[in-house]
This record gives sequence, structure tokens and C-alpha cells, in this order.
Amino acid sequence: MSYFYVKALHIIFVVTWFAGLFYIVRLFIYYAEAAEKPEPEKSILQKQLGIMQKRLWYGITWPSAVLTLIFGLTMLYLYGSIPGWLVWKLSFVVGLYVYHFLCHAIFKQQQQGIIKYNSTQLRIWNEVATLFLISIVFLVVLKSTLSMLWGIIGLILFSAMLMLAIRIYKRVREER
Repeated sequence: MSYFYVKALHIIFVVTWFAGLFYIVRLFIYYAEAAEKPEPEKSILQKQLGIMQKRLWYGITWPSAVLTLIFGLTMLYLYGSIPGWLVWKLSFVVGLYVYHFLCHAIFKQQQQGIIKYNSTQLRIWNEVATLFLISIVFLVVLKSTLSMLWGIIGLILFSAMLMLAIRIYKRVREER
């Protein structure tokens, strides 16, 4: 029975972790766009966005990432074996933690007032978490290599659609 409690907690913290990852990159985008505003609007926006980033990152995203890891490792221990689909899922999870650490680097830069990526680049970066989410959920639900192959094909198509949507959105914004 304890396995199911741990699993429920794991899912809860995965959801809050993803919420934090999705929102932090939106804040990165807004911070980068605020840099293009005239003073004093630029300073006011960047100060407020910096506060919001810090609260989100240290209050929700990091704790959720750590608790996801703790409950995930506990589930792995309680599960007792590692089937093939789980190996693939864990490799995507490692990739997601790499993404998290790269977001941390962007967070630290913006906290110092450094903007290395424009809003379009950050919009594309924002979709990386979506790709991880889709990959991980399909692997967990379907639990098969053949389904994973179809999932990868779908993921490639989904990625192409996202890139097209980002380009269309950029054109619409530029026409305003």
C-alpha cells in the first residue's frame, strides 16, 4: 500500500515541477521583452519579474524537482525491478533534469541582469519541457517499445507543429 502513497506524491510533485518549469520560462520571456521597453518601465518590470522568478524558482520549482526525485527513487526501490520502458523513461527524466539545470543557468543570468536569449529563442526553449512531458507520459502509460517508436514519430510531428506555430505567432506579433 505504501507504494501507492509514494506514487501519488511523486505524481503531485511532477505536476508542480512541470508547472514551475513552464512558468519560469514564460517569466524569462517577459524579462527579455521588458529589456526592450523604455525607462522607467524597463526597470520596474524587470525588478518585479526578477522577484517573481526567484519566488517561483526557489519556492516551487526546485523543491518540486527534489521531491520528485526522492519519491521517484523511493518508487524505483519499492518497484523492485527495472523493465525496458522504465529505462527509457529514466533517460528522459535525466534529460529533464539537464533542462532544469539549464533553466537554472538562465535564471541566474537574468537575476544578474544578463539577457543572452531573445524572446523567440526562449519561446522555443519553453517547448522543450512539453516534449519531455509528452515523451515521459506516453512511456509511463503505454509501457512498450513499439508504442515508444510511434510516440517518437508523433513527437517529431508534434515538434514540427510547435515550430510552425512559433513562426506563425512571431509573424502575427511583428505585424501588430
